[in-house]
Amino acid sequence: MFVVELQFECFDNTTLSQVDSAINGLMDALRYNGQVLGREFPVVIDEGIFRVRVVCPEKESLHSRYNSPQVNVCYEQLTLSCLLTPKIKLLGVDLNSDSVAESFSPSWQVLYTTYVHSCSPLRSGDTLLPIPLYQTGAVTDGDYKAIIKWQTEWQAFDEIQMAIKSPTAVSMALTEIGDVDSELFVRGRNLCRHIETTTEVPTYYYQYRVGGESEATELARKCPSCGGEWHQSEAIHGLFHFKCDRCRIVSNMSWNFQ
Repeated sequence: MFVVELQFECFDNTTLSQVDSAINGLMDALRYNGQVLGREFPVVIDEGIFRVRVVCPEKESLHSRYNSPQVNVCYEQLTLSCLLTPKIKLLGVDLNSDSVAESFSPSWQVLYTTYVHSCSPLRSGDTLLPIPLYQTGAVTDGDYKAIIKWQTEWQAFDEIQMAIKSPTAVSMALTEIGDVDSELFVRGRNLCRHIETTTEVPTYYYQYRVGGESEATELARKCPSCGGEWHQSEAIHGLFHFKCDRCRIVSNMSWNFQ
């Protein structure tokens, strides 16, 4: 991943509210297109120039060839707010981020995230490194907002079950990220089917697993969707102990026994 600074200059009189609306609108559109990562984008003014620092998956993530229709509309809004097209300055590699996958067409891929990750939730099954969403072509309504919104919700539930002490809240969160019949799980699997159809790469959904009676019963559990055998002799990437090629689901052995 790379840290990039966007520099916005005014070409005529404008107002702070217009500038704020135009810049933040653009940042939201770039986020929902996978071109910038994270949720918060502080805007500072320095000698009449508005500056925003962001993390991008690649050096050229902000190139216009990757723009969604929504991003292009926001660039037009900059002009209406008396702002020039931003200058883009590459600051360097983000040392706290993973690099992206070397291949955007792996042998298989997985929709996987956690509450501590801000990168693309689509990971190469070969390396578990993130694949930039704008490189997949798997758009819905012009961009990748549906996938980003799914990721945001999944991370919220993950953080609840990791940090909240309320048994009711934890149970609700674990149901959403671990139950194949939950609304979030169903929506995520539908996204996987859409991504697979678009990219022609087998796309799996990650089932979070915690609890269970014992290590033995955990290892013996079947695919939650079809009831078939799915235990792997060796955990894939040290994480996925289960993988069902029929249902396109992967899972970990319960964290209680790791």
